Amino acid sequence: MGKNLALALVASDGARAQEAAAALVDAHDWVPEEEADVLVVLGGDGFMLHVLHNVLDGGKPIPAFGINHGTVGFLMNKAKSSRTIAERVAKAKAIAVAPLSMTAVTHSGSQHSYFAINEVSLLRETRQTAKLEVRVNGKVRMAELACDGVLVATPAGSSAYNLSANGPILPLGSNMVALTPISPFRPRRWRGAILPDSADVSFRVLEPEKRPVAVVADQKEVRDIKEVRIAVAHDKELTLLFDRASSLDERIFAEQFQV
Repeated sequence: MGKNLALALVASDGARAQEAAAALVDAHDWVPEEEADVLVVLGGDGFMLHVLHNVLDGGKPIPAFGINHGTVGFLMNKAKSSRTIAERVAKAKAIAVAPLSMTAVTHSGSQHSYFAINEVSLLRETRQTAKLEVRVNGKVRMAELACDGVLVATPAGSSAYNLSANGPILPLGSNMVALTPISPFRPRRWRGAILPDSADVSFRVLEPEKRPVAVVADQKEVRDIKEVRIAVAHDKELTLLFDRASSLDERIFAEQFQV
């Protein structure tokens, strides 16, 4: 990244993150977030997603260097290091992450648009199985998918909910997204698809009054949807910074050999 970068410190409300922030406050000459070249983020993956969404909303593509004081910390770096925070950021490897753009239309006709860094998930709202029509680039690829839900995941998010739903792990730089069903009933053996990140994916809810469906873009939820359109927002690309010994692409590669 280079030297003499202006760093801002951002910490979650968690006790561990707050304790770490107190320990770091005198370790560097921090600047306000609006003046920063890099955000140093203390917390877990959920807080990192929150910070990255704020970056998207703010319009200034500030890189983020996360330090894990949460649970999993897949998007974060290890807390312990013999180097100063300035040295770690200066030597960090930059990883580009393009979010998904999601537009949902509800049964009442209202429209909602959000970005998702990990995945967009469609989920049944009641005990009734969801029934969905699946289109890719405007062509119907599946006239009826009966399931608990379905998701579209980015490479950065492919090892999260997508992996739990038996979806594929996608290496960063693969220029792909994962389309993964959640507990499919019909067709029972359909495992999903890997699509180029230029694909336009859309879903239409069949029988929406009887079988209501919600859509979740990372942490944003819209209920009683009728249609959803998802595409990769290449113009909203974000940058995550990692210690070179444990970059995100290496973690995704290593995850594929976990047993």
